[in-house]
Amino acid sequence: MKARDIMTKNVVSVTPECSIVDMAATMQKFRVSGLPVINAGGALVGLVTEGDCLRRAETGTAAKRSGWRSFLAAPATLAEEYIRSHGRKVADVMTRDPITIGEDTDVEEIVHLMEKHQIKRLPVVTAGEVVGIVSRANIVQALAGLARGSSPVREDDAAIREQVRAELRKLPWMAIEFITPTVKDGIVDLWGSFTAYEQDRAAVVAAENVPGVKEVRNHLAWVDPVSGLVVYSPDDKEQSQPAEPVS
Repeated sequence: MKARDIMTKNVVSVTPECSIVDMAATMQKFRVSGLPVINAGGALVGLVTEGDCLRRAETGTAAKRSGWRSFLAAPATLAEEYIRSHGRKVADVMTRDPITIGEDTDVEEIVHLMEKHQIKRLPVVTAGEVVGIVSRANIVQALAGLARGSSPVREDDAAIREQVRAELRKLPWMAIEFITPTVKDGIVDLWGSFTAYEQDRAAVVAAENVPGVKEVRNHLAWVDPVSGLVVYSPDDKEQSQPAEPVS
């Protein structure tokens, strides 16, 4: 498998000038734990994650040092800690020059980079433009949806995945940026979330209409767009609404 086979497209991003408050709201709205930071020229300049919000003055969690520890710490270290806990913009807290991968990067190399650098996501860059992102969640989804055999993703499975995406893009009222399809042996798994009643069923119908699709499995969670709360999860659905066989 390559990055293109598992990555999330339609990546949500923020700018360096975005406020910390707006960045946090964007993460909550789209139910993501990390965002690429794109400048006015469209270039990737950083990555901001939930971890960058842990030590904040607003929540009373800013790093605290005793007198002697402050005395021993380098002034540059103290200054950096202050900026990260009190800064108002994404540029103040983001990781600059993040590690990136290409669409042809093998999943094995992706996992190696995540382990080596202790990171949870990697932007996918082509010709200087962010075209996707691979997170640990994408790899888990691939494991759940694709690892029914040891063979790599077939060309026809890759084509089906692109056609499913194309069908979803035809639905202007569908929040397709929340949905990631994976395909193995013609079986489609839909991962992510939806924000309006029946959108998950519409996504299933769209996928079922793609030639070559044998079955569609719905793992989509319903999220309230106002509060960001999960109304029900895929596990809840499986318990309360058993999936009917796809004809």
